[in-house]
Amino acid sequence: MGEYAEIRYEVDGPIATVTLHRPEQLNAFTTTMARELVDVFDRADADDDVRVVIVTGEGRGFCAGADLGGGADTFDAGDGADRCSVHGEIDGVPRDGGGTVSLRIASCRKPVIGAVNGPAVGVGVTMTLPMDIRIASEDARFGFVFARRGIVPEAASTWFLPRIVGISQAMEWVATGRVFDAEEARAGGLVSRVVPGDRLLATATELAAEIADNTSGVSVAIARQLLWGMLGSPTPWDAHRADSHAMYELGAGADAAEGVAAFLEKRPARFPGRPSTDVPDAVPRWPLPPDDVSGPGTERPR
Repeated sequence: MGEYAEIRYEVDGPIATVTLHRPEQLNAFTTTMARELVDVFDRADADDDVRVVIVTGEGRGFCAGADLGGGADTFDAGDGADRCSVHGEIDGVPRDGGGTVSLRIASCRKPVIGAVNGPAVGVGVTMTLPMDIRIASEDARFGFVFARRGIVPEAASTWFLPRIVGISQAMEWVATGRVFDAEEARAGGLVSRVVPGDRLLATATELAAEIADNTSGVSVAIARQLLWGMLGSPTPWDAHRADSHAMYELGAGADAAEGVAAFLEKRPARFPGRPSTDVPDAVPRWPLPPDDVSGPGTERPR
């Protein structure tokens, strides 16, 4: 996919910025936006020069949720054929479009920072949950409003949200469907920082640069997979098994040698590893697509 219609993609050195770009509609989510977001994360993953991805919104909103231009039939998939042709299917029904995006973000090998600049409601907030770090502007507002629209939380958020904020906080926000401010989001653990609006992108960029300038891209990619993947493990032995494989393979590799040499020589490290090719096969892919799913982001490893 070349130029995008509803998002913008810019790369500045090791930092890629994805901007939701329907400002007149507060960046409301559409099928086109879903398709473009999946494509742009494919693009970022394929570019080893990109170390960190920032996602933000154009104008005064981050994402106001699904575009409701279809009226009362907005969420009615009919026989599902049209939606299956775009998003694929799972267990015989059309896949939720927000889920195709959130699961593609989840499988990204680069850390993802959400810079929430304004209202993030419905899919506008659930798409941020698989992002690794969320920073909010003082102007941000959040809402898991699904029960007020007669539907359920989507984008795999019933998996992500309670793991991020705890089940009690998740249920309060989901059951009430109310919109809340950035300070409540920070207090509840949904975002890690709240900053003035004019400092939001600068703060996200400074954090991204700290990652890109000081760490091995391969190490961060593996750590990201393991940290998220182990959230569902019943025992620390699973982590120990995966850690041992990763330490064995990376310990003999060029990045580990460079990291130690740079420390001893008191200089910045220049890690040669490439996340697209140098993540060991023994590290479990996360999230691994099930057998009953088709569509974007469902290719299984060989």
